[in-house]
Amino acid sequence: MWFFKSVSKRNLMEFLLVTLFCLFFFMPLVNLVILAFSGEWQYPNKFPTSWSLEWWKFVLENDEVSRSIMLSFSIAIIVTILSIIICIPAAYAFARLQFPLRRTFLFSFLLTNAFPKMGLYVAIGVLFYQFGLMNTFTGIVLIHMVNTLMYMTWIPSAAFKNVHASQEEAARDAGASPFKVFWHVTLPMAAPGIIVASIFTFLSSLDEAQGTLLVGIPDYQTMPVVMYSIIADYPSTAGSVFSIILTLPTIILLLAARRFLGADAMANGFQMK
Repeated sequence: MWFFKSVSKRNLMEFLLVTLFCLFFFMPLVNLVILAFSGEWQYPNKFPTSWSLEWWKFVLENDEVSRSIMLSFSIAIIVTILSIIICIPAAYAFARLQFPLRRTFLFSFLLTNAFPKMGLYVAIGVLFYQFGLMNTFTGIVLIHMVNTLMYMTWIPSAAFKNVHASQEEAARDAGASPFKVFWHVTLPMAAPGIIVASIFTFLSSLDEAQGTLLVGIPDYQTMPVVMYSIIADYPSTAGSVFSIILTLPTIILLLAARRFLGADAMANGFQMK
């Protein structure tokens, strides 16, 4: 009897903790969605007194917003492709080769996310000014890639590390060249980790605001930059609509990663030895 009572109490406690977490996590999102479709919502009403798509129409028909959406997705795609081309060979070298200061170089990729970014961006901005990269598309791509180096190096490195060398050796014994071994054996087996890293790289670029604001203003304004101005100049309803548009790709890609790759692909991403 005592055992069943303890189990029941533990289950009740777990249920309460999960409920509190769900409320903490989902209530702001629910409030955001309700606000985006509200026509009139004033305190102390718990729910909108009327519903409307007025601000959805305003945001979607705004030329500045449309340009910012296209620009953000274009930059995110280019940053992801370039990061894959540059970082995948480096990730493979970190996973397979032993060289002096290997761990030091690997941990150096964490520095861009270990300190306040604005100070780093100001230092980079001074360098970009000297090379004529301020207010250029190239400058924005480069400043975005500063934030993606960690994802595209650490996670693929762990993915390559989890591919046993014996599998590559078996392919070589069968007569495959080193390139064919990498292309047909190593790369497919490491693909889940690379896909996860690519998703995080894409989302990081899509959400980058400070670096874009510093390097790209006034000619280049991405979705996060425009969202700040909309929140400042228009009612909160317009800001909630734009927030949903900015958040939706994140939710879709993360759900896709969870559905098709599983949680272990990301969990193994930072188990670098």
